[in-house]
Amino acid sequence: MKIHFSYAVEEIARTFGVHKNTVRAWLKQGLPKIDESRPILVHGRELRAFLENRRKAARRCCPPGTLYCLKCREPRSPAFGMVDYIPITGAAGNLRALCSTCEKLIHRRVGKAHIATVMPNIAVQITHHAQHIRESDVPSLECDSGKDDENHD
Repeated sequence: MKIHFSYAVEEIARTFGVHKNTVRAWLKQGLPKIDESRPILVHGRELRAFLENRRKAARRCCPPGTLYCLKCREPRSPAFGMVDYIPITGAAGNLRALCSTCEKLIHRRVGKAHIATVMPNIAVQITHHAQHIRESDVPSLECDSGKDDENHD
C-alpha cells in the first residue's frame, strides 16, 4: 500500500486477498476512514499503521523455556523437558520439541550462543545437520544411470 494514496474497501480487500467484509470489520475495529461519504476511502498511511498495530498486538513472545506451538497458537513448554537443536548455519538454528499440551512439534529459532539463555535448566540435544554435496570434500561417483541394466540383458 502506498502511504500517500487513498483506497476504497474493494481495493484494500483485493490487495490483501481478504473479503470486503473483513475490511469493513477493520473499520468497525478502529481503522479510520477519510469521511462519512460513499465510497468509503482510507488513507494508505492510516491503513499501514492500523495493520502494523494489529500485527504487533497479535505477536506472542516466547518466554525462556518455551517454544511456539502452531496448533495451540501459544508458547508452550517442551514435553518431557527434551529439546533438539538443528543447526541451519554455523551461528543459528532451530529448537524443536514436542508440545506438552497437544504433543505436536513446536519450534523456535535461536542463535547457537543463546541456547542456554533461551532454554534455561533444559538439556538441549545438539544434532549435526546432514552434509550437502557441495560441502563434501569428495563427491560420490556412484550413479544409477541404468547403463548396467543394458549390459546385463
